[in-house]
Amino acid sequence: MTAILRARIRAGDTDAFAEVFDEHAQAVYRHAVWMDGDRAGADDVVSLTFLEAWRIRGTLRPDGDGLRPWLLGIATNVLRNRRRAARRHRAALARVAAAGEVPDFADEVVGRMHDSAQLAAAAAALRALRRADREVFLLCVWQELDYAAAAEALGVPIGTVRSRLSRARVRLRALAQAELARTSSGPGLTPTREGYR
Repeated sequence: MTAILRARIRAGDTDAFAEVFDEHAQAVYRHAVWMDGDRAGADDVVSLTFLEAWRIRGTLRPDGDGLRPWLLGIATNVLRNRRRAARRHRAALARVAAAGEVPDFADEVVGRMHDSAQLAAAAAALRALRRADREVFLLCVWQELDYAAAAEALGVPIGTVRSRLSRARVRLRALAQAELARTSSGPGLTPTREGYR
């Protein structure tokens, strides 16, 4: 079935592409939110990802399993491009800012993910990871891709995915525990494996 769907997409079948959108748009959205922490910007990432997927549909391999690794690889590149553009924009603004003018930090504010102390600690720890490790962790853990699919999405060898994921898990655990310890100084809050008591 996947080979037929891939062939239809490569041929420019809009109905087939709509099926793919319906099936994978939420996964791309979740990936964008976890990568950048920006729920509002995630909608743009989904749009840009599927626009780019349509543009390069002819490069889609005719064989393979699901299309999610291909789409998440495109989404990861869209996110990288957005971050580069944002850095260039901030640098340009810094060059033209008048002396004494207070810069606008609105672009740097990310969506709040403080539903619970554990989520806040996990989000802070995730942001502290190196970009390459964070990408692998999100693809393998949150998007549940296997090593081969994550390697395909990122264009790296499987061994690189394995080592980055191992490093990310160790570092994420340590960072999250440190963040929980730092933020649990309130009265009566004691961090445990299950949460706060």
